[in-house]
Amino acid sequence: MATTEVIEQANGETWQLYNSDCVEGLRGLHADSIDFGIHSPPFSNLYIYSDSERDMGNCATDEEFFRHYRFAIDEMLRVTVPGRLCAVHCKDLPKYANVYGVTGLIDFPGAIIQEFESAGWTYHSRVTIWKCPVIERERTNNNGLLHKTVKRDRSQVRQGMADYLLVFRKPPSADAGLMSDKPIATNGFDRYIGTLDPRTCKDHPSPYARKSKSSADSIDIWQRYADPVWFDINQTDVLNFKAGTSEKDVKHICPLQIGLIERAVHIWSDTGDVVLSPFAGVGSEGVGSLRLDRRFIGFELKPEYYEVACKNLRMEEQKMKAPSLF
Repeated sequence: MATTEVIEQANGETWQLYNSDCVEGLRGLHADSIDFGIHSPPFSNLYIYSDSERDMGNCATDEEFFRHYRFAIDEMLRVTVPGRLCAVHCKDLPKYANVYGVTGLIDFPGAIIQEFESAGWTYHSRVTIWKCPVIERERTNNNGLLHKTVKRDRSQVRQGMADYLLVFRKPPSADAGLMSDKPIATNGFDRYIGTLDPRTCKDHPSPYARKSKSSADSIDIWQRYADPVWFDINQTDVLNFKAGTSEKDVKHICPLQIGLIERAVHIWSDTGDVVLSPFAGVGSEGVGSLRLDRRFIGFELKPEYYEVACKNLRMEEQKMKAPSLF
């Protein structure tokens, strides 16, 4: 086994970021110390982020990826407060003919659920995040989304691929019953995070949805949040990642949307809680957490992304300190 890589660390008043392998880094955290986790793991071998042997994206098969990812899943369970949660952003993966002999999709979310459950997590919730199929077609030129395929052979067409947010819960201790060992008890939601703000928009994409009162009341906000499909996540609301790329990169990274992060943090954590991301990238989960007055701990293996994340976190912390005119 290779020796541990030298760990670099950066700190702010409300955040810590480590340039290290996440599994090795997680082992240094205290048990039951993380209030909420949110991350987007490497999508098996779909993207190559670095040439490090510790990079989980450098795998030959899905089975190899999950053998490596399982170490992180186990450690995240250990460090999470009993009864608290971990949210995982993912999607189905494309099955290419030159690799598998057929075209289709791989149920990557299903495999993640199976791995988390086998580690001791409870599968808690799933949110479908709407994405535009036209944009996917423009980006990938996938045969199943082309209109010429409709006219040629409709047996080949498919729907666009949504994103998913899978939420897992660490079982509470026996004394806590069904509640968390550290309950998130507040007076409800004080604001809505998203573009379909109930204070300004009465519409819902489905005509069969029960309409809210279009107010800022907590119950109306919760009706939006409880929707199993989130239609109002802005896919372009991401941090700038281009500064973290290098000539050795085969494909670019896909930063997680800030609105999605903020909404998840808003629902499943409390002010002052510690939020964890084992795959911090350019700091998206950290920025979303700081904006909601949470603390953040992140690990990022790639030095280029780590440096950009440090800059993003420092800038966000300075913004939070800046005095307001109101």
